[in-house]
Amino acid sequence: MAGEDFSRDAFFAGRFHLLQPRRAGLRSGHDALLLASTVAPERKGRAVDLGSGAGAVALAAAVRAPGLQVVMAERDERMATLAEATLLLPENAPWTARLQLARLDVTAQRPVREAAGLCDGAFDLVLTNPPFHPSSGRRSPDPLRDAAKVAPDADFVDRWLRVSAALLRQGGELVMIGRPDQLGEILSAAMGRFGDLRIRPVHSHSDAPAVRLLVSARRGSRAPLRLLPMLLLDEATNQALGEGALRITMD
Repeated sequence: MAGEDFSRDAFFAGRFHLLQPRRAGLRSGHDALLLASTVAPERKGRAVDLGSGAGAVALAAAVRAPGLQVVMAERDERMATLAEATLLLPENAPWTARLQLARLDVTAQRPVREAAGLCDGAFDLVLTNPPFHPSSGRRSPDPLRDAAKVAPDADFVDRWLRVSAALLRQGGELVMIGRPDQLGEILSAAMGRFGDLRIRPVHSHSDAPAVRLLVSARRGSRAPLRLLPMLLLDEATNQALGEGALRITMD
């Protein structure tokens, strides 16, 4: 890690620490913590964080749920190296026995995924904060940040959810965060793979449109879609989010 321009940041009031790029690349914030806040303390089994970056979602999930084993799946070598170093931080020692890192492009073919330890049907939970900004929008001049934020093509959501479904056991749960204007793509990609979709819109102001969607779904379920009450990111909610005390239910 010598010479790297990175910061060491505390999350959940210091319960875990994260090494992140200081300037280049994507730094974890609200989106990662919102996604992790859907993980209930009683959750058990095996989870995978697809596109884990430096590991904020995976670490937060492990802190929240003592019975959960979490695999961090990341394709970018620099971010994976930071995640590996993050797991070695002494502050993270209480959690790291339940965390492991897989270096791969999660949209790769099944043999590549299996060689990296991501076997089909092996997971109870998929958590993912994938690149979701459209390629036609404003692009970052930083290639690492751009790749982490921007969907590479129009079929990306479908490929991402196809892999998510493959990794889950029957009845396993997907939880993802995305943009409201992605809803049509998400619903189309879920068709035939997931059911029991639950959508919770996230608003920064009560009288403004949603800024994010939290989406939960179950592999193979035939339960109907449900639109859940909005989550308002007011001062109290943001404070609880930062402290790791916020529990977002997807029921």
